[in-house]
Order: sequence, then C-alpha cells, then structure tokens
Amino acid sequence: MATFSKVLLSGSTTGKGIKVAATATAGTTIHTAVSGTASIDEIWLYANNTSSATVKLTLEWGEATAPDGNIEINIGAEGTGLVLIAAGIPLQNSLVVKAFAATANVVNIFGYVNRIA
Repeated sequence: MATFSKVLLSGSTTGKGIKVAATATAGTTIHTAVSGTASIDEIWLYANNTSSATVKLTLEWGEATAPDGNIEINIGAEGTGLVLIAAGIPLQNSLVVKAFAATANVVNIFGYVNRIA
C-alpha cells in the first residue's frame, strides 16, 4: 500500500511563498523532486502577481528545454489572488522545477508536494 506524506517545496525554507527573481532560464528553483524512481512527488503550485499588469510565468518542469519542459502561464494583475499553475503533476528522480517571469520579483509561488512512496 502506498504512503502519502505532505511536504514543503524544497525551494521554500518554511512554506512561505517563493519570489520568482529570474527573468530567463535557468529560473528560480521551486522544488527538487525525490531522488530515485521508487517514490513520486505529486506537485501542486499556485502563483500570485503583486504588480499592476499581467505577467507571463514560465515553469521549467524537470528540464529547461523549450518547449519540451516548459509550461507557460499568464498571471493576472494584483488582486486576482492565487492561481493554480500545477495540479498534482508528478516528478521524480531528482528532477527540478524552476520558474522565471517576464518581470522580476513580482510573482510569488506557493504550494506543496504529496510524496507517494
């Protein structure tokens, strides 16, 4: 039987939001997946934008090669609240999720991981 554990994103020391400082690849580290292939990290991410304009956010999912590893999302202007940007997408084998935005330091990423062993 599988065991589920909720863990913090490795890019956040206490569960606080991760400010996306990068504006190009390689992005700001959001999470490094569990090592090996015996377990899986199911990653849930939410973003908010503190600027007055919509900002394009790019997630580098396990690799930085566009378009294979990239997920692009437009995050609405401040006041739109948290936007779901990754709904339980699995990752393992120490692959890394990174992010960069069209504008530095205005997008914050929050989330958690369901680690399935």
